Amino acid sequence: MCKLQEKEKNMTLNHVIIFQTLQATLRSLILLSVLSLNNRSYKSSFVSTTQNIMDTKFARRTERIGRTTCSYWRAGRCNRNPCRFLHIETPSPPAACGYGNTAYSYGKKPHSSSENTPKYGSKKALLRDNGDRGDATRVAKAFKKSSPRICKYWINNNCVHGEQCLYLHSWFCGDGFSTVTKLQEHKKVITGIALPVGSDKLYSGSTDGTVRIWDCHTGQCAKVINLGAEVTSLISEGSWIFVGLQNAVKAWNIQTMSEFTLDGPKGRVRAMTVGNNTLFAGAEDGVIFAWRGSSKADSPFELVASLTGHTKAVVCLAVGCKMLYSGSMDQSIKVWDMDTLQCTMTLNDHTDVVTSLICWDQYLLSSSSDRTIKVWACIEAGSLEVIYTHTEENGVVSLFGMPDAEGKPILFSSCRDNSVHMYELPSFSERGRLFAKKDVALIELGPGGLFFTGDESGLLMVWKWLEVPKVASS
Repeated sequence: MCKLQEKEKNMTLNHVIIFQTLQATLRSLILLSVLSLNNRSYKSSFVSTTQNIMDTKFARRTERIGRTTCSYWRAGRCNRNPCRFLHIETPSPPAACGYGNTAYSYGKKPHSSSENTPKYGSKKALLRDNGDRGDATRVAKAFKKSSPRICKYWINNNCVHGEQCLYLHSWFCGDGFSTVTKLQEHKKVITGIALPVGSDKLYSGSTDGTVRIWDCHTGQCAKVINLGAEVTSLISEGSWIFVGLQNAVKAWNIQTMSEFTLDGPKGRVRAMTVGNNTLFAGAEDGVIFAWRGSSKADSPFELVASLTGHTKAVVCLAVGCKMLYSGSMDQSIKVWDMDTLQCTMTLNDHTDVVTSLICWDQYLLSSSSDRTIKVWACIEAGSLEVIYTHTEENGVVSLFGMPDAEGKPILFSSCRDNSVHMYELPSFSERGRLFAKKDVALIELGPGGLFFTGDESGLLMVWKWLEVPKVASS
């Protein structure tokens, strides 16, 4: 009996030991589980913190990269799409243009209601303090940020970005007009464009020494006249074509096919115009020669005067209000009486070469390499004063005025940035831009809504208003 009781006691003790062992094991397992969970939480926290640090560094690096322009894109050789570097000159995000292939905003009309802008056709409203250009200067700076730029690689047919390019892939930006064709035979600066009334031939002259005659129906060059010397100017009047050369002016009658040489000028004849049955030609020595029409068959032009006063080359001429206006490299504008051929006034408001003059209604508009366009009007006793000054970002090469399809007056301003700015008058609000390979040397109006531009690379562009413009009042 005692042995049986001792055996049962030992079994109970063993059960207790086993139970205690199981409890210890279970506690160990629970402890291990808790430690494992804590370890995982620590690891997760560590990984999360590390990831945040890496994300911050990556964001900073990306931000730096996002402000850097791709050097390969600048050279036109980047082949990554998308590229982590900028494909634009400025880091600010571009806005959609809405016309053509560009990312720049365009089409706003700056200061169109400005009190400082002239009211077209009103002398009293045009009057303003002489020399006050503050408003125009502010407009130029404001517009600069959103000015469209043409892709220089697209011009040369080697842009690799296609529709992804952030620069303009078009010869113009704006609406109401379009390109018709490009005439690319000239090798140097185009110095004259003329389309005689009633003729279906377009004449263009260039410093490459040629005058080209273009068929207006086919757009092909019908004839090349090699003059062996630089053509420095070319205009038409009636059935006559006048070509400015070195030390002479050539006169061609396209009806009789006769040709005459008008001698007298010294140096290159840079500018010509016709008014009051008189041909005026400005020479490099500052003298303006005047030939009047004659009834003599063998000598239809008679030299009647040599107008002196400019100290440097005459660059531009214009006729209006019975006056002849001349602009020169001496930075002055001279006013000549058409009847007496005497100088009545000298205007010295420009500070650089006077590059272009146009007469529009009772106003005279002048441009200069000093980056300004000035509007002049008669104030008292026939004197001319500046009533408005518009400032460009670059020097102005030439001016031209014509009405648009709705008859609104549009001023074309060719600037030293290979573009032509189109302004609606009198507000000077920008309507569009034309682009070229090089600076546009001249602009000429044609029939049926056509107009022409010739640049310093020899490219002649034909443009067309989308509707036939009304005839401008003279």
